[in-house]
Amino acid sequence: MATYAIGDVQGCYDELQAVLQVCQFDPANDSLWFVGDLVNRGPKSLETLRFVKSLANKQVVLGNHDLHLLTVAYGAQAKRPEDTIDDVLNAPDREELLTWLRQQPLFYHDAKFTMVHAGIPPQWHCKEAARYAAEVQQVLSGDDFKDFLSHMYGNQPDQWSEDLTGWDRLRFITNALTRLRFCTMEGQLDLVTKAGLQEQQPHYLPWFKVPNRKHKQNTILFGHWAALQAQVDEPHVFALDAGCVWGGNLLALRLEDLTRYSVTSKLYQSSL
Repeated sequence: MATYAIGDVQGCYDELQAVLQVCQFDPANDSLWFVGDLVNRGPKSLETLRFVKSLANKQVVLGNHDLHLLTVAYGAQAKRPEDTIDDVLNAPDREELLTWLRQQPLFYHDAKFTMVHAGIPPQWHCKEAARYAAEVQQVLSGDDFKDFLSHMYGNQPDQWSEDLTGWDRLRFITNALTRLRFCTMEGQLDLVTKAGLQEQQPHYLPWFKVPNRKHKQNTILFGHWAALQAQVDEPHVFALDAGCVWGGNLLALRLEDLTRYSVTSKLYQSSL
């Protein structure tokens, strides 16, 4: 029995099947963890969603592209020219898939590992992050999810306070867990800079490099940041987004011994 954590798939279904063959995944005994962004930008979002939903042993956290699919599907945002989610939007089992998707958490934490799509603000312990994520999950999986989706977008507030309420509170939690890359030592989020570490703004650090972060002793798995090329020189932190949808690799990490498996993107192969 083994558990494999998978980087951002983003509709790269063929590469997902290929990496599972490389690591000899056994669906009857092994488990798959997904760090979010199952869909969008790649060619087969529908096949990916159907496959992940069908798995008996899985753990999923939502990413920003998964949330974007929900906002488009329920009319909270317009579809973008670069989106590749029409297959899901037009599928006969669309509502079944979307209902399953919005019931997934934004954060997962067990005795050994913590999994999140983007990052964790330095002022949150993992138990606090799990509690805050549950607030979002309760709304997203409930009857008022459309109201949440219509208020979800925006970069403010960019600083956490326990006094935050309503949509501001839920928006900050969602942004932190699904969009965070850089922040200050005090936890102020930079939600604009998207490139690699060389692009960080003055007084901002990668969230996992903040020296006083309260989750420093936790082993954290995350995706979202393809520019890192799944390379992080920080103890107990594992970046899993190797940029498959951009022509990089799709990565699987076996959690029992931290062995990495990867396959090259077909997008890259087709451009040779």
